[in-house]
Amino acid sequence: MDISEFLFSQYKDYSNLNITLESVAVVLGCVSVWLSKKNSVWLYPPAIISALIYMYLLWIWNLYGDFLINSYYFYMGIYGWILWSKTNKDGTDCLKITIMSLKDYLICALIVIISIIFVSCIYAYFDMFTHWWAAIDTVMTGLLFAGTWLLAKRKLENWLFLIAGDIIAIPLFYLKGYTLTSILNVFLTLIAILGYLEWKKALQPKKLLL
Repeated sequence: MDISEFLFSQYKDYSNLNITLESVAVVLGCVSVWLSKKNSVWLYPPAIISALIYMYLLWIWNLYGDFLINSYYFYMGIYGWILWSKTNKDGTDCLKITIMSLKDYLICALIVIISIIFVSCIYAYFDMFTHWWAAIDTVMTGLLFAGTWLLAKRKLENWLFLIAGDIIAIPLFYLKGYTLTSILNVFLTLIAILGYLEWKKALQPKKLLL
């Protein structure tokens, strides 16, 4: 078996339309993460469109748990876009890059716990715990949910949550049959590492002024 067959044999029964749509969603996801690394508000339009495409694909593939998860990403895309778009009278962003407070840590812990419980209930309802990766998937979702919320709040540590979630996502999405999305998460992990370093560098001068 050659490498292309190993990676893409899962797509033999997929329609050309669905493969094209997933490819577009992957590209938009890459663009979104690259723009978030640059701390640009324009990360949100491609993120929202990517989430919508995934929602459509997951619905027709009867993967309702993942559909609901991407519905959350769609909502957070709208929420984050609104927050990041607010400016002061001088045109500067109202929302600055900051580090997490104790309250943020508590909220993130709550998001992770609720996400794990919520996704576990969905998987139990659809009898998906027969898959060995289901329990790991709930943890991954919790990390990504928290990271997405922190990104909307422009918190530096969003990258750490996203890095952890993306690393877990790489093998999981392949096992689910989303090879392109698995490859996307390799890219997302690398960009998230660069994003963390770039945001930390941007934050450093502000901390020195305090």
